[in-house]
Amino acid sequence: MKYLLGLLLLTSLNCFAQDYKDQITEYRKKYMDDFLTDQNSPLKKDDLQFLRFYDADSTYRVTAHEEILLNEPGFIMPVFSGRGREYVRYATLKFTLKGKSLQLTVYRNVNLAKIAEYKDYLFLPFTDDTNGSETYAGGRYIDLREGDFKGNTVVIDFNKAYNPYCAFSGGYACPKPPDENHLTIAIEAGEKQFAGEKKH
Repeated sequence: MKYLLGLLLLTSLNCFAQDYKDQITEYRKKYMDDFLTDQNSPLKKDDLQFLRFYDADSTYRVTAHEEILLNEPGFIMPVFSGRGREYVRYATLKFTLKGKSLQLTVYRNVNLAKIAEYKDYLFLPFTDDTNGSETYAGGRYIDLREGDFKGNTVVIDFNKAYNPYCAFSGGYACPKPPDENHLTIAIEAGEKQFAGEKKH
């Protein structure tokens, strides 16, 4: 009986792992397709072969406890090139990953929030110990929406972490992740360094 239960559990876990891998594969396909439809895209079809990703790993999909921040003042988030944009700190997210207690802050773009389509859009930029070696030196981004927050928790999926356009070409005003969003751990998930030649 124990053997049967163990076998059923193993089968269930294997099915979940495969389903999750398929989800991330589909997500990345859409991510690559978006480069071909965005008029401001730094990449063409021939460049997509140089995009690199870590294998899908569900251990980097974590549930974080949120603390909504009220009456936060606006601030200008610096960019790699050009003028910064005004953001407000929306919430702090606390979670455990690889046995470490970690925290990130999620932000709202003040001007973007005035556009109906993006009024619930939230921005989660971060840096970690892979930057400059395996991943883009300037950090990576994750997109969230207010609707992702449920019961004071939100799922952060680092497998969906992606590079800013600045990783592929100069001339873009990409926000620099604030110092408070540096994770003292190697996030071996999501997008890796671009393997093609950076455009100028």
